[in-house]
Amino acid sequence: MRFLSLIRRFVPPYRTLMGLNILFNLLSTILSLFSFAAIIPVLKILFGLSQANVLHHDLTTAVGMEQWLQFAKDNLYYLLEQQTAAHGGGYVLFMLGLFLVLMTGLKCLTAWLANYYMVPIRTGVLRDLRRQLYDKMVSLPIGYFTEEHRGDVMSRMTNDVNEVEASIMSALDVLFKDPIMILVYLLTLFVISWQLTLLVLLLLPVAGLLIGRIGRSLKRASKRGQEQNAEILTQIDETLGGLRVVKAFNAEQKLRDRFLRLINDTRLTYNRINRRYYLAHPVSEFLGTALIAVILWFGGMLILEGTSLIDAATFIYYLVIFYSIINPAKDLSKAGYSVRRGQASLDRIDRILQTESTIRELPDPKPIRDFHDEIRYEHVSFAYSDERPVLRDIDLTIRKGQMIAIVGQSGSGKTTMADLLPRFYDAQQGRILIDGIDVRDVRTRDLRALMGIVNQEAILFNDSFYNNITFGVDTTQPAPGGMTWPEAVEQAARIANAHDFIMATPEGYQTSIGDRGSRLSGGQRQRISIARAILKNPPILILDEATSALDTESEKLVQEALEHLMRDRTTLVVAHRLSTIRHADLICVLHEGRIVEMGRHDDLLRQDGYYRKLVEMQK
Repeated sequence: MRFLSLIRRFVPPYRTLMGLNILFNLLSTILSLFSFAAIIPVLKILFGLSQANVLHHDLTTAVGMEQWLQFAKDNLYYLLEQQTAAHGGGYVLFMLGLFLVLMTGLKCLTAWLANYYMVPIRTGVLRDLRRQLYDKMVSLPIGYFTEEHRGDVMSRMTNDVNEVEASIMSALDVLFKDPIMILVYLLTLFVISWQLTLLVLLLLPVAGLLIGRIGRSLKRASKRGQEQNAEILTQIDETLGGLRVVKAFNAEQKLRDRFLRLINDTRLTYNRINRRYYLAHPVSEFLGTALIAVILWFGGMLILEGTSLIDAATFIYYLVIFYSIINPAKDLSKAGYSVRRGQASLDRIDRILQTESTIRELPDPKPIRDFHDEIRYEHVSFAYSDERPVLRDIDLTIRKGQMIAIVGQSGSGKTTMADLLPRFYDAQQGRILIDGIDVRDVRTRDLRALMGIVNQEAILFNDSFYNNITFGVDTTQPAPGGMTWPEAVEQAARIANAHDFIMATPEGYQTSIGDRGSRLSGGQRQRISIARAILKNPPILILDEATSALDTESEKLVQEALEHLMRDRTTLVVAHRLSTIRHADLICVLHEGRIVEMGRHDDLLRQDGYYRKLVEMQK
């Protein structure tokens, strides 16, 4: 069962707590047996059924367990009769009541302690599952998220984890408690009457088959329900991301209709799931009552015919214990349903946890701390999945301090070529070298520490200006140049032409910029992104169409900031606006994944080839 594999994966760190939980569950069950046992002498006193005799065993000779139990029982009854004769039946009933209260109090205390030690197991397992899922998510390559729907990944991180919490995690305490209770109660029933208990065990598999059949259908329906939740999250994410387009094309009603279909289908699915789930309790209760009726009939016949090995009072005690099995059995069957619901969510979560990263880390990577000489693309080819190649036989050398521009029509592979350098993807053919070291032979963390990246879309976080600018550095270490970190952040913001508009906000550098920088203009977001790269101070810089989405005024300010950033750095520029790369040391023109032209701006214009056509199209 997948649930047991989850326990093996997550519960071992909590062995001590689990041991204490099992111990107190066992004590609680044993104490409940003692409290139930008070019923027998009460019945004997009330109805005058006792005819106890003291058994004088020779304790030096071997006796069986059954003789020991009979010896203890008869002497206890004898003591109760003596006390009844000396103090009256009311006194003995009062003492038995005190005994019942004491045993019940101890039982409740141990039951609470069992739950007390279960709580950190449940919350700890849930925390570990969330941590593993998040760690896996941030470690997966970017290529994984281009093939998966973002809404589906979000659903697994939220809905599926919540389903695990609500169903399987809540069933953990049941699975550690109820089997112990059922086992102890069954052993006690065997000791009291093995004939009746054998009958019970013959009837139980019938109930188990019926409950199991319902549970299997529940798992299938639950998996479909989680997939529909993912579809809902995907549409919500797409709607929020494209709300401007939705309104511009008057498509609100179309999206409403699509969303209504989704939530109606999901409602029908969860109607089936919950109806089957709520079937667990009544089915188990009905089957338990039917079993009690059979036992009552069979045991009563044995007593009435005088062929039973137990008397009427003990038979009632037997029924009380058996009835006490019904609640844990119902909880266990309900937990079985919960586990099957949760298994569907676990299957979806495990699809992320068990995904193999295509970016392999060597067990003994080569060290790389700085960039000294050159970056070289050697016959590099790349394709996404099984699609046609995006890059074909790319051969390029970038020397330290150079500014290399990559231009070409949309879809020619410009961004892909830049993404291969920090190993967002790995080339299928050829290799990329930094100072003669293959980028696949070094730790990705060390490789990316050498690089600063400014994208066309400035990726910012719902945090303060200060925290967004310091996002790429370790502020627990000393700031560069003997400055404090606030001073270094301010200096980076001034270089990026961002200081003035930051100080115009109510709280300056501590002002929150909103979700994805929604309180800022496009140019302001880009300048914060540039300030972040300046503070990191990397030797290699990748600019992926950093000004293509800006208006003329913002582009001028951002371009000035970029010129400060590129100074004395090796820069790879993916350019859309060709006017921004006129002074590049080398311009590479891509066409259908191949480098078809290389040279400086003026030289390429004189060739009257692809580059000249691109320039003329932008005039």
